[in-house]
Amino acid sequence: MAEALHKFKLKKEDTVEVIAGKDKGKRGRILKISRASGRIVVEGVNIVKKAQKKRKQNDRGGIAEIEAAIHSSNLMIVCKKCGPTRIGYKIESDKKVRVCRKCGEAL
Repeated sequence: MAEALHKFKLKKEDTVEVIAGKDKGKRGRILKISRASGRIVVEGVNIVKKAQKKRKQNDRGGIAEIEAAIHSSNLMIVCKKCGPTRIGYKIESDKKVRVCRKCGEAL
């Protein structure tokens, strides 16, 4: 039996805040979402050092700092008015729109 894919209310390019872990309180943009593992890569969050091999003649190898994936349960979307919030849905003229649970503004 195949693994179930996670369903996210978050989307690429959303601004999110880390609510748990070593980077708690940091904000960043979503770069990549992995539905199979339930993890998300956020810009400037969960920075790890990775040894990289030299690929081409002019390419530099060595230790690079990259963003590692963080579990989706440790992230919350940021509303422009309220800050970190949960996501609700409203149907407006045959379109399902994501809204802030605190103030009701479209995200």
